[in-house]
Parts: sequence; structure tokens; C-alpha cells
Amino acid sequence: MNKEQELLRKKSPVQIRNKKASFEYFFVETYTAGIVLTGTEIKSIRMGKASLVDTFCYINNGEIWVKGMNVSPYFYGSYNNHEAKRDRKLLLTKREIYKLQEATKQTGYTIVPTLLFIDSHGRAKVDIALCRGKKEYDKRQTLKEKEDRREMDRVMKHY
Repeated sequence: MNKEQELLRKKSPVQIRNKKASFEYFFVETYTAGIVLTGTEIKSIRMGKASLVDTFCYINNGEIWVKGMNVSPYFYGSYNNHEAKRDRKLLLTKREIYKLQEATKQTGYTIVPTLLFIDSHGRAKVDIALCRGKKEYDKRQTLKEKEDRREMDRVMKHY
């Protein structure tokens, strides 16, 4: 990912993160995928009414899907509102999907959405990561590093 893409991602008005993912997994490789939405889903996402808690991706018939992503029904949606927790198709190239499929055949690897954002053209995008699960001692190490960083920041503010 180049600096221009990184800058656009940071400027995005909507950034819905999966904070638990970085605690639970080591990120091996990341991809940016488009997401197929219906009707009022994009309006709910633009209002920030979505959640990536407990989501994961799976590959079925050469297509990649995200399961468990919650997009709240649009308030003004009336009868043609969408289902909140349906499976949504992600848009990646066949080569990327094949690469992810081969990687997930190994034990301990999974695909997890890490960030949902709106790009410069107004389309919803999802950053997904090929992840390897952390062991208990890795999680403790992550917490310790986080506490150490917080302590250093606190001490540096006093000087």
C-alpha cells in the first residue's frame, strides 16, 4: 500500500475498526476489498452504524464472503430496509482469492476484516488481513507492551 492510499484512508469520514483483531491475531498480509451492498446499507455505513465485532471471512465457490458484519437498519428505510447481519460478498481479484484460499488451508490461519471505510469515490471498502492466531503468552506480551508505551507517554508529558 502506498502513502497516497494511506492518506486517503485516514481522511475517510467513516472508519469502523475491529479493535479486537489486533489483540487476537498476528497480521500476516493485508488486502483492501470492495464490498457488495444492497439498498440502504451504504447509508447506514456512512452514518457509522456498522460493527466488525466477531466477524470473519470465508471462501465459497471462488468468492470471498464476510460473515457476522452488523450493519444496522437505516432509520428512514421503511419497508425496503436491509437485513442487519447477512453475509456480504467481498470483491477481490481471482489471484488474491486463490492466494488467500491456499493460505487458510494451513492450520491456525484465518481471514479477518480489520477496517471498514469509505474511499475517495464514496464506495465502502474493507481492509481484510490474513491472520495467524496468537497464543495466550503472546496476548500477555501485547498487553505488557501497550502498558509500557502508555507509561512512557505519561512520564514524557511531565518533562
